Amino acid sequence: MKRILTILMAAIAIDACAPKNVVTRKDDTVDNYFGTQVADPYRWLEDDSSQETAAWVKAQNKVTDYYLRHLPGRAKILSRLKEVANYEKVGTPFHERNGKWYQYRNNGLQNQSVLYELDSPSGEPRVFLDPNTLSEDGTVALKGCHFSNDGRYMAYVISRSGSDWEEIYVMDARSRDLLEDHIAWAKFTDVAWHGDGFYYSAYDKPGSDHAYSGKNEGHKIYFHKIGTAQDEDVLFFENPAEPLRFYQASVNEAETMMFLYEDGADVGNNLYVKDLRKPDASFVQISRDMKNAVYPVETDGELIYIQTNVDAPLGRLVVTTVDNPRVWKDVIPQGESVLDGVSFIADRFIIATYSEDACTHAYLYDREDGRKVEELHLPGLGSAGFSTRIGEPWCYYSYSSFTTPGTIYFWNIETGESTVYRQPQTAFDLSGFETAQVFFPSKDGTRIPMFLTYKKGLKPDGSNPVYLYGYGGFNISLPPSFSAMRVPYLEAGGIYAQVNLRGGGEYGEAWHLAGTKMQKQNVFDDSIGAAEWLIAQGYTSPGKLAIVGGSNGGLLVGACMTQRPELFAVAVPQVGVMDMLRYHKFTIGWNWAPDYGTSEDSEEMFRYLLGYSPLHNLRPGTAYPATLVTTADHDDRVVPAHSFKFAATLQECNSGDKPQLIRIDSKAGHGGGKPLAKVLEEQADIYAFIMHNTGM
Repeated sequence: MKRILTILMAAIAIDACAPKNVVTRKDDTVDNYFGTQVADPYRWLEDDSSQETAAWVKAQNKVTDYYLRHLPGRAKILSRLKEVANYEKVGTPFHERNGKWYQYRNNGLQNQSVLYELDSPSGEPRVFLDPNTLSEDGTVALKGCHFSNDGRYMAYVISRSGSDWEEIYVMDARSRDLLEDHIAWAKFTDVAWHGDGFYYSAYDKPGSDHAYSGKNEGHKIYFHKIGTAQDEDVLFFENPAEPLRFYQASVNEAETMMFLYEDGADVGNNLYVKDLRKPDASFVQISRDMKNAVYPVETDGELIYIQTNVDAPLGRLVVTTVDNPRVWKDVIPQGESVLDGVSFIADRFIIATYSEDACTHAYLYDREDGRKVEELHLPGLGSAGFSTRIGEPWCYYSYSSFTTPGTIYFWNIETGESTVYRQPQTAFDLSGFETAQVFFPSKDGTRIPMFLTYKKGLKPDGSNPVYLYGYGGFNISLPPSFSAMRVPYLEAGGIYAQVNLRGGGEYGEAWHLAGTKMQKQNVFDDSIGAAEWLIAQGYTSPGKLAIVGGSNGGLLVGACMTQRPELFAVAVPQVGVMDMLRYHKFTIGWNWAPDYGTSEDSEEMFRYLLGYSPLHNLRPGTAYPATLVTTADHDDRVVPAHSFKFAATLQECNSGDKPQLIRIDSKAGHGGGKPLAKVLEEQADIYAFIMHNTGM
């Protein structure tokens, strides 16, 4: 009794010192959509450069930081996260034309992984490029490395503070000296080497006030010659008639073909090819329209191998020629599962990976006759990625599952056997955990798969906490994967549930389209169905259930918590798309229209979006789950205004006693390239918030 009184007195003292909740100013902004008036009283929060917005961010973070720092167990959670993350991670080795091997490694708690050079896969690694030296706090991330085809140069792409804006630097690949070449304001770019320079994609330099929220229009391709300044770069391609599209160039290793990619207007892309051996050659369109994906995956002499879903919703591999690129021949026809990728090995073989119920299966094919030679037997139900090179006999692949950290294997094409190349040594033991794949019916009867990972011997008595994670959009699949960040939650007795919603790519283009535009509600019904199934089967109860998702998954969380607030104890929408009426007006939000539709398309589309838009479906007097909204100041993918306006409205509408907080990170973006230190801090906050509000 004395201990309970002590805890209560401490809680009272903490509450007395706690900063007051933020009261957000409202204005009278109203928009007219097809004769319907829609209020947007927090529109002023869209101005990310105003002092008032900055003051609001500071005030919100003060309340959130105080709450999170005083949660019991947070320090212990962070300590354990650091322990489980502190093991060496090694990537699959890859071979460049300069004869050297390269590999990414992280010694455990490095903010960014380091690129190493090796003389052979078993050779002694030498630091080639360490992005941790590019900033003091690890907020400069390495986005990609691109070697010139003669092996003389290496161009590397970086981003700062998590932004999608990119910079390109060039180094001498032999001496590792940094050259003076520097490209700024690139975005969604490749680096396509050709002769003494490379092609890259960029936008015009933005205005300083809204560099991270202004609408991106007019994607251009430039050619940069080594040793010259960026202002001397030659404009290679632009299309002023279509400012809301992306354009990229690539050149094959032999520098005999150039490809031009155009996308952003539909769920697929346009593809063009140019024969570089002919000085006066023009681009020839390979694809039929932008409703299908068409991507070259390899060239060999005159041949172009293309992975596509044209006339094949599950995907197929075709071959054509640079002289007649519109005539295709099947190499690997459409099968019964989704073709995820192909890797060329030796002189005549292909490794094709398929998604079968969201798990990777791999097969060896003869590319001359399309014959399936054998299956590459993976260690279990998980995910695998392959590293090969056409004309060379070696093959390395990575494998991971929910309970298996990423392990690198060497596959012997002669014997068909796999041997371990690198296996991590961890500070945790997952032998006491297991994963089960289950299937449940959604609202309309569609069979939905879900993975559950938990301690062996778990009892379905309704008392287990669940971390329900989903995405459901843009043809993106959620296969089994490993994250050390989940270990503390599993060790504490939680269940990690990952649901494969419609809108993703798990079962091909039909599965994707079933969760788009006027069928987007299917995605939310699938997620709600997962929660109801978990409760009905005794895995958990509403008071123990947390729903989490990021980006399009943040939209998912926002829609589910507004449609069924009583179903969840905790909601964590991360960098979510919350304003479905205005999302297309910021940065590259227009690119999401093929999945979402826009409020400007038609009155019917407007009303459908209004019907589920998380921001517009928060209702006064409603008791919402304990909610932790997360975003970041440099998120120029899904601008913070989405989360700002949602949090302000949520705080205004909530009638319950559960916390409604927003966590706004600094020098961070949408998530890609975030330094490990920031990842650990954020995950500790999320787990502490979930565990406290589900009674763990």
